[in-house]
Amino acid sequence: MSGGRPPKACGTFAAQTQACAVIPLLTDDSLPLSRQIFTGLRNAIVNGTFRAGDRLPSTRSLAERLSVSRTVVVIAYEQLLAEGYVNGRTGSGTFVSPHLDQPRTARVGAAALKVSRFGSAAIDASKRLPWVAGSPSRPRYDFAYGRGNTDMFPFETWCRVATATLRKAALRELDYGPSAGSASLREAIADHLRRSRGLACAASQVIVVNGSQQALDIAARVLLDRGQRVVIENPQYQGTRDIFKAAGAQLIPVPVDGQGIDTDALPQRARLAVVTPSHQFPTGAVLPLSRRVALLDWARRANAAIVEDDYDGEFRYDGEPVEPLQALDTDGRVIYVGTFSRTVYPSLRLGYLVAPPSLVASFVGAKWLCDRHTATLEQEILADFIQSGAYERHLRRARKALAERRRELLTSIQSNFGNAVEVSGESAGSHVVIWPRRRVVEKDVISQAASLGVGIYGISQYFMARPARVGFLLGYSRLVPRDIHDGVRRLRQIRCFTPA
Repeated sequence: MSGGRPPKACGTFAAQTQACAVIPLLTDDSLPLSRQIFTGLRNAIVNGTFRAGDRLPSTRSLAERLSVSRTVVVIAYEQLLAEGYVNGRTGSGTFVSPHLDQPRTARVGAAALKVSRFGSAAIDASKRLPWVAGSPSRPRYDFAYGRGNTDMFPFETWCRVATATLRKAALRELDYGPSAGSASLREAIADHLRRSRGLACAASQVIVVNGSQQALDIAARVLLDRGQRVVIENPQYQGTRDIFKAAGAQLIPVPVDGQGIDTDALPQRARLAVVTPSHQFPTGAVLPLSRRVALLDWARRANAAIVEDDYDGEFRYDGEPVEPLQALDTDGRVIYVGTFSRTVYPSLRLGYLVAPPSLVASFVGAKWLCDRHTATLEQEILADFIQSGAYERHLRRARKALAERRRELLTSIQSNFGNAVEVSGESAGSHVVIWPRRRVVEKDVISQAASLGVGIYGISQYFMARPARVGFLLGYSRLVPRDIHDGVRRLRQIRCFTPA
């Protein structure tokens, strides 16, 4: 016997009870009683309920506990003995075989299941998890991008709206909600999009999701079969790329220049194109009207759909916002995706998509399969927040604050870097890209910046292959003007940012 653990006493009440618990006998004669007892004990041995060296109850005592003939139990024990699960010791009893004492974790590891294409993509994505709040590695001057500024959000107003919403909430709102989202929030979103973005949409086309990432995932599920071609911008947000890669799509990267995706480089055919025309991520380019029309014409010729990710569409500083693709679409080919993570707060996890009428039923069905519905009370609170006018007042204040921070950042870059860098993406959104004119090694610059207490972020990770130029993302939504100036001033100590 191994392990030095004393065996359970033969025929004790505890051993009998444990054995009985793992043998749920059927009474419909569908399986012989001896086979049922054998199967129950074998499974208990395999899963570790009975360990190597444990003593099983005597055949007589177990038969009495199970109210069966002793002969039935003897037949089951003999089968366990024949298959090597137990050893019989004359005068001592029946014991679980010592060779079965193997660590269960080692067995599981040795027989680890092969993950699917989706699982592999998920593993790859998890290796790129960004810095999160509370991390001790956060730099003093962090030009983080892709996050809203919770300091700007009117939480007092939000709390008042939430309290009022909860007081009037009916019990039925605690039940399962509609898969497409609450009617009040869909109506509020549609009204807001018609006013602020010029979208041509009805509330029936709006589907509430758990952030834009889920919207992209649902689009992949509904629109794609494995192996179909998907046009993506190069460079492109990794979360988007990983979703369609996991769906088994054949990714067709199309280059981006100073005006966004190069529509002259689009392939002759594809099932889908995924674009960020209002503020291309990560370069910040804004797609002009001529290219928007060209993109829609291409979709018509290729019989393709377009996913328009308008992640930063609420923030535009130079001139009037260019109309979204969805507002120009007359063929029902554009799926418009938006999120409240940037404008409210990220942990709310509420976003939306606007589907063409012909695709609404399919998208709602896919949403139901994903997670049944999005949290209901949060939807009602957000709906009341929008309908009260508080949301648009918050957006006006946020635009004003971001415009000031953008102005301070551009001024500081010009005064400290001069002709050492080029700047792109400054006309919209909440980040810019600086492109050093000197040849540099991206990771070395990031490391030097970190040693100075400054967080900047390279864009090479967003390209499908090594880019010809090195650029760095500087987000400004979470830095006050004084910190923006101090951070940029520190970066000047790095050679590639020093004016010639």
